[in-house]
Amino acid sequence: MNCLGCRLANKKEPIHLIYENDLISCFLDHDPFNAGHTLILPKDHVEDLDELDEATAQSILKASMNLSKILKLLYKPDGITICQNGGVFSELTHFHLHVVPRFKDQSFATFYSDEPFNNEHLKQRFVTIKNQLKKALNEM
Repeated sequence: MNCLGCRLANKKEPIHLIYENDLISCFLDHDPFNAGHTLILPKDHVEDLDELDEATAQSILKASMNLSKILKLLYKPDGITICQNGGVFSELTHFHLHVVPRFKDQSFATFYSDEPFNNEHLKQRFVTIKNQLKKALNEM
């Protein structure tokens, strides 16, 4: 497992796991844009969207739908952005889908900037946020 994405998805590296099944893992992004910013990764090595098998793709879509519902309930964002950067734009070289709560007056351009986010307050709340999301998902 030389791939960081594979190691993360298979819990060989520390993560704040929210949900998993046989095909995918969902966990908090280590550098969150907002509270609840979650990544969904397949457990098998896949680099791009068009390489996903049907079952994994369906599992990712269902997880993104459930996470979106929970994020709206818990954090009351103005919207949810779901994005995937493939090819040379993927910093993991492993497929990963971002599920990001967004707020109206917040520029998403900073998401793609090389400037660090002002998110230390969110990183300090990883355990609390993880527990909130896990509890809400279990209650669905």
